[in-house]
Amino acid sequence: MALSAHMAVPQAVNLLDAGSLLSAFGALGIAVVLFAETGLLVGFFLPGDSLLFTAGLLCVPGGHRPVHLSLPQVLAFAAVGALLGAQVGYLIGRRGGRALLARSRSRKLHEGAERAEELLHRYGHGKAVVLARFVPVVRTVLNPLAGALGVPARVFTVWQVVGGLLWTVGLVLAGYALGSSVPDVDRYLLPVVVLVVLVSLTPVAVEMIRRRGPRTPDGSAR
Repeated sequence: MALSAHMAVPQAVNLLDAGSLLSAFGALGIAVVLFAETGLLVGFFLPGDSLLFTAGLLCVPGGHRPVHLSLPQVLAFAAVGALLGAQVGYLIGRRGGRALLARSRSRKLHEGAERAEELLHRYGHGKAVVLARFVPVVRTVLNPLAGALGVPARVFTVWQVVGGLLWTVGLVLAGYALGSSVPDVDRYLLPVVVLVVLVSLTPVAVEMIRRRGPRTPDGSAR
């Protein structure tokens, strides 16, 4: 009876709340969410950045946290979910990513696709694949877009692994470092997570400001 109670999953899980996801599914939930966010076009709304950072915080011993996670386990599941997701997204793109994007009615998804394509053209394949990991929505659409645009599989794989590890390990360890250095930081978990989300949206905001800036005679932003 105790075992079944321990393994029961809460009925109401908020997919947009990192704390709720981690309390319900633990480290396995990290892998599933990151796989969906980076590999499936329907996962663009999932909270990858805040999930990784919060998971790092919840790996710190002590405090009054709703759940305690294992740091090695979190790092492993995060890396697996992010790397497999990106590779699946790339394969989906090679088999018809453009058509899938065209069918979508999501304005955010189409805007993300435009930014992803701009990244690929501006920075080249390798740098764009790495940078996209740190931009919400763009990290969802760039992988299938790379496949649809014919980015070489070897190039994509090497750089998505580099970007995926930098993103997952970096955010998890950042959360762990903050939790280890600031006593009772879990009391301020919500404001901290909100701050992480705002920081993660900075590249999007900068890009929007840049696009609305002064225009050249041909209509492009300066």
